[in-house]
Amino acid sequence: MANGGPVEHGFPHLETVRESITALYRRLTYDTVRTFSTSIAPADVAFCDTDDLHLGAQRVAREMVRHYRLPDARLIIGFRAMTHAANVELAAGPEYFVELNDRFRAHRRDIGAALAHEVMHVYLHRLGLSFPGTRENEILTDTAATYLGAGWLLLDAFREDGASSQKLGYLTPEEFGYVLAKRSLFFGEDPSVWFTSPQAYTAYGKGMALARRDEQQPPLTAAGWAGRRRYARDRRQAQEPHAGAAPARADVPYRFAPEGHGPLKVSFPCPTCRQRIRVPVRGRVRARCGLCRTVLECDT
Repeated sequence: MANGGPVEHGFPHLETVRESITALYRRLTYDTVRTFSTSIAPADVAFCDTDDLHLGAQRVAREMVRHYRLPDARLIIGFRAMTHAANVELAAGPEYFVELNDRFRAHRRDIGAALAHEVMHVYLHRLGLSFPGTRENEILTDTAATYLGAGWLLLDAFREDGASSQKLGYLTPEEFGYVLAKRSLFFGEDPSVWFTSPQAYTAYGKGMALARRDEQQPPLTAAGWAGRRRYARDRRQAQEPHAGAAPARADVPYRFAPEGHGPLKVSFPCPTCRQRIRVPVRGRVRARCGLCRTVLECDT
């Protein structure tokens, strides 16, 4: 939790975020992801300063449990002084103890954001889905909470001005915006109507711009002129006799490789779930991602 200190910006964890989206689809499947088409509503996690602190926190926790479809999970909320925003004890259940930073006693409207992250820890724990390393696992948790409809609260908790700052979660504001944009493009839901933080709009806009660029990379037909020209050059080189498989390059998302003694194929990440798709190099091709079922128009 950044509380008055510097807030990291940009996309330093982008690869892990993308890997998290892919892992979520692989573990949950398309059908389960589709059941989260509606985000948690602001009214469900609203917290008035006149509400009882503990009863209000328990009510918001129950709404998070309901949203994540954990009906047999019960959260017991406590408050104490700590460095992090919150902590959850991942036991066998059905009861889970969550500790919230004492700061939330005076900043109650952000309790929903903190619980969105902590209850997602419980959800992933029950799924058996995790990444090696604490930081990578926390990024997975933020990404999953956001993609499944509760993480807009984490971005909305980001506030920054010349005198103070606040940010919850491990993702940067722009990375939260990127995951929210991915969700918005998939479900057709606009989360920006719920933002109360002016900085959340800016971060969401930057995230959406990057998510749109994912949909404009060759060999997709939506790619721009410069990308199509570069792709054609790389394709010619790959088709030269004895070219072999081209080494992976960080500046392009696609890779050419021969299929044994068969035709040349190109692989590229699905713009929705980031799973790599392989299609033959033969001009106009319509491909369907087997993981998220997105239909892609390609010019290979």
